[in-house]
Amino acid sequence: MNAPHDGLGGWADRLWDAAVAGDEHAAVDVALAALDEGVDMESLLMEVLAPVQARVGREWAANRITVAQEHTATAVNERVLAALAHHPIAREAARAGESAGRGRITVACIDGEWHAFPARILTEVLRLRGWRVDHLGAQVPTPHLIAHLHRTAPDAVALSSSIATRLPSAHVAITACQATGTPVLVGGAAFGPDGRYARLLGADAWAPDARTAADLLANGPPPRPAVSRQAVDDLPHLDDQEYTLVTESSSRLVRHVMNGLELRIPEMASYTARQRRHTAEDVAHIVDFLGTALYVDDPELFSGFLSWTGSILTARGVPPRTLLPALDLLGERLTDFPRARAMLAHAREALRGDEPEEPVWRTR
Repeated sequence: MNAPHDGLGGWADRLWDAAVAGDEHAAVDVALAALDEGVDMESLLMEVLAPVQARVGREWAANRITVAQEHTATAVNERVLAALAHHPIAREAARAGESAGRGRITVACIDGEWHAFPARILTEVLRLRGWRVDHLGAQVPTPHLIAHLHRTAPDAVALSSSIATRLPSAHVAITACQATGTPVLVGGAAFGPDGRYARLLGADAWAPDARTAADLLANGPPPRPAVSRQAVDDLPHLDDQEYTLVTESSSRLVRHVMNGLELRIPEMASYTARQRRHTAEDVAHIVDFLGTALYVDDPELFSGFLSWTGSILTARGVPPRTLLPALDLLGERLTDFPRARAMLAHAREALRGDEPEEPVWRTR
């Protein structure tokens, strides 16, 4: 296989073609050929494989690939990553790191976080940099994570989360890890593009990607936490109980919104069971993100999610303003929740646009 003329972008294009076609053998061949042509392993991970996986999400969001193609491409990329992890270059780096005794890092996904690909990229980059890494994988319950830390005493733990609704769980995990004396580095889209939620939740360090994380650790892990604390101490706004009450009543809120939508949107009478189920899932996501926004006290988190959801609907031919009735119905049940109502109003303004001629809900 000849090297692409446009460098790493050419390799990424070839890998994309193989991944979206579901051809894992061709995809692995592309990655191995890139190594043979002189692409270093870290660049292959960070500038070819990771961007291809990110493209999978973007193409699904734009409705240019199906859910099945999204899953297929992700599975292929995971196979490529596994092949690279067992390549002699990676194995030699791991052996050299263990011999040098640089240090030990635990990498894990927050409880409830199934998107393990970024964490696995981090694991392989750290191994290339000479760290001994314990990769615990997706959705690690915090008690099991803490038991692992007690057993292995790593120099630091790196926690990954891509979905913002996992931030309350991340807060608990960060605090629990620090209580063992282990410094915590966090990363992933859940913590915001600038790491604002990492700082809010008390993480010792934040990195936007695996390479930056490895650079931060180059001079050693962050200092070990000196004093343990309670997670709630970081967020005094939680004293108003709005987060707790909204999350505890989430199922009732979803039922109220669904019942109200059936009255407000006549088209729902003809929905199939599948369409009704998807609509309920959409409403549940809205409630979950509202709860998370209350937890971190950030209206932009909620309105950002609604804007993203609106872009998903637009790509599928559904006007974003069809989300507005759900926000109105939530407001009816949250009259005594001033922070929640302010967030609903903020999101409503972000969604306002031209009124569709025939309002409908999601028609997947």
